[in-house]
Amino acid sequence: MQDSIKKIITLKNYTYKKMTTGFKKTAITAVAVAALSFAGGASALANGEKLTTVYYVYMNDTYIGTVSDKSVIENIVNEKLSDSKDAYKTLSLSVASEVTYVPEQVFQTNAATNDSEVAEQVVKEIGVKADASALVIDGNPVAYVENPEMAKSVLDQLKLKYVSEEQLKALEAQKASNNPLPPLKENETRLVDVRLSKEVAVSNEQIEPGKILSVADAIKLLDKGSVEEVKYKVKEGDVLGGIAHAHNLEIKQLLAINPGLTEDSLLQIDQEVNVTVLKPYVQVVVEKEYFAKEQVPFEKEVVEDSSMLKGDTKVKQEGKDGMRAATYHISEQNGQVITKKLEKEEILQEPVKHIVVKGTKVVPSRGEGSFIWPANGGYISSKVGHRWGRMHKGIDIARPSNRTIKAADNGVIVSAGYDGSFGNKIVIDHNNGYKTIYAHLSSIDVNVGQTVSKGSKIGVMGSTGNSTGVHLHFEVYKNGELQNPLNYIR
Repeated sequence: MQDSIKKIITLKNYTYKKMTTGFKKTAITAVAVAALSFAGGASALANGEKLTTVYYVYMNDTYIGTVSDKSVIENIVNEKLSDSKDAYKTLSLSVASEVTYVPEQVFQTNAATNDSEVAEQVVKEIGVKADASALVIDGNPVAYVENPEMAKSVLDQLKLKYVSEEQLKALEAQKASNNPLPPLKENETRLVDVRLSKEVAVSNEQIEPGKILSVADAIKLLDKGSVEEVKYKVKEGDVLGGIAHAHNLEIKQLLAINPGLTEDSLLQIDQEVNVTVLKPYVQVVVEKEYFAKEQVPFEKEVVEDSSMLKGDTKVKQEGKDGMRAATYHISEQNGQVITKKLEKEEILQEPVKHIVVKGTKVVPSRGEGSFIWPANGGYISSKVGHRWGRMHKGIDIARPSNRTIKAADNGVIVSAGYDGSFGNKIVIDHNNGYKTIYAHLSSIDVNVGQTVSKGSKIGVMGSTGNSTGVHLHFEVYKNGELQNPLNYIR
């Protein structure tokens, strides 16, 4: 009997020595529990009962149960791996969770196992991982593809969205040769550089197979980018449509991300409006050179001449555009021009300045072409139009602050006297196509042939002729055609 007990203890110790350091605590517990049954075990051994092996199952160093055979778990693991390989045929797959076993020999009567429970837990927790290449930007993986070759293809095809394959190959060949660039031809554009706006590293990773993207989907993800929340503070004069346009949003998109706003909302200065946008993870930067011959616009100059009448002009020298050879450096991001700088220019033909002489001499006998209000204050009591069955050709001004009547512009008196229904009337020729008439005056202060200046007194408001009260009847003619004075006086 003592020999049998010694044999069992020796077997337990052997099992314990085969365990890893991470399992020692659990193994010691198992041995201690088994030792409690040695008395009964010795009796079972004496009765010829056999020993059997059980397996303590650990997943990622965590004990999850005991099974009667490793195949209970291994079949589940293999089936999971097989199913995943059917779903992801091109990927290199492995089990994501580390499953280990600690065997122990026990008497059959003490072999307490829970195969179904352990199997169920393994099914829930077992995972599969795939070898992948991560595209890393600013230290963070942003996309995963199958292998380094596909990662390179993503970056190459991202560039090819904005330049042709022929252009890219020519650029790479030129850089490799170190030969100087030939001069650009007229209207020729040459690629100088194509690069990504940020460094993109490639690292080997093991991840869930469902996270691995195709080349096309990886390109879309890099282009689409991440959500970057941006707040805009309303300034004076801002409207929702303008804010949306400035941030490349439609008005309905702006309203969707600002639940409190409607198209009829009144914006307040310093109010914060959400203009959250998608920010690409990386952009393609294209540098170009462009050569063209282009016009240099001529300058314009106005020279005043006191010997010329005010309002008269003449061209002293006709302007003529010049010509230059210009080389521009153009920088684009994702196809949008960011900067266009003049890098070099050569003037091929100087522009000729356009010079206009403008007269400044004021001669009272000639009008300036603009009219002043011919009375001191007052209001319009009647306008141009049909009245009392006939055409009223001018405007009537009544109730001025005083009754002085003034010349509406410089000119010469061509008529001054009584004229039937007009009563006392003055006609001024402004010697520029315009004439003005002043009627119903109580007195006339000018004579025919007299030159008058704008604003000078020519008479006194009255009610002579066919008049219903004290007022000024005022008419304007241009080249003999009646005009509405309200289009001219101010």
